[in-house]
Amino acid sequence: MVQVNDIEWSTTEKELARKAFDQAYKREINALIETVREQASTITKLDEIWQLHDFLSARRHQIDGKYDYRYSVLIFVFAQLVREGWLHIEDLKGLEVDKIAKVSALTRM
Repeated sequence: MVQVNDIEWSTTEKELARKAFDQAYKREINALIETVREQASTITKLDEIWQLHDFLSARRHQIDGKYDYRYSVLIFVFAQLVREGWLHIEDLKGLEVDKIAKVSALTRM
């Protein structure tokens, strides 16, 4: 039985995976930008600036930790992104059926 982190990726799959990965990242970053705009527009006190700073620091840590493009963990990353709504199974079209099935199964865990 092949371990998830031992999966081989063809050149075409690597290109498709990168595109899906980048698309999810862009979706999440655009949502973050919109949230920051909304929060910043309501700031009236210094404490609110520091709260926004803390929020951004936490989100940076979460995003930097989540978007890991190593092929050995990419199936897990995709599953997390699908669970969170930043990626859709359809975005993975073109990958081997087994890879998509693994991502789908992991989203239900």
